[in-house]
Amino acid sequence: MAGEKWTIYWNEYSSDTYLYGSEIAYRRKDAVGFRNLLMPPGTVIKTWYSKTNFQAKRIEPALPMIDGESDYRITVNIDTPSGGGCLVRLVFYDRYEGEAGSVTIRDRQADFRCPLKTYSYCMQLINGGVREFDFHSIVIQEVVHETEEHITETE
Repeated sequence: MAGEKWTIYWNEYSSDTYLYGSEIAYRRKDAVGFRNLLMPPGTVIKTWYSKTNFQAKRIEPALPMIDGESDYRITVNIDTPSGGGCLVRLVFYDRYEGEAGSVTIRDRQADFRCPLKTYSYCMQLINGGVREFDFHSIVIQEVVHETEEHITETE
């Protein structure tokens, strides 16, 4: 069963984007072309945040607030030519901005759960050995598990 769903797009705010030698084409909200022939694997290409300082960055948070009591599914909608890919890393922070844990997603879809003490988090798009790709969106969806009580009531 699926719960609430959030779609994250690549915004044009370039402060959190790897720009050195990069060609970025903003075609539509759900179609951003990225090309960089010299970027080494492991480089963070783009970062999104669940909590921002609006007065410092002038942007609103791009990620939804999530908690450690639910399971979530992440779906990465990126088209890459054969021979490479992108990774997504979620880094969770506690109330004092200390790292509380992280999850690295290597597939197009994966389930995860954040630590209970998570106060905020960021999502990083990481170069996994690709030179160019088309970014469409990343979807985070709450996974709702039916309890046995709910199942017996519906029978």
